Amino acid sequence: MARVSVTGDTLTVEVEGLDRLWAVKSRIEIPLSNVRGATADPGIVREPKGVRAPGTHLPGVIVAGTFHRQGEKVFWDVRNPNLAVVIELSDEKYTRLVVEVADPRATVALIEQALRG
Repeated sequence: MARVSVTGDTLTVEVEGLDRLWAVKSRIEIPLSNVRGATADPGIVREPKGVRAPGTHLPGVIVAGTFHRQGEKVFWDVRNPNLAVVIELSDEKYTRLVVEVADPRATVALIEQALRG
């Protein structure tokens, strides 16, 4: 699971617990100016992931780490698809961040409000 926060003009994703090990990453910071938006999307886990490097993928159990597909680099940290949030980025090393959060609706609202504000 990940914790998403916004401080000033920075969006921070902190990977929690053992997911840090599986994702091979503990923290990602993105300038808000490079965040295009966020959506809750439980169906995203059915999407092809691409080549894992580095990370973990046990279908139906966990998707965590960096995946490369069709020229895109996507960071994943999802165990429970019902809690998945997709954060779309521009001008960053990742095209998207797909993370499991405790409350997807609240996380999307937090990001969207920060982008408006």
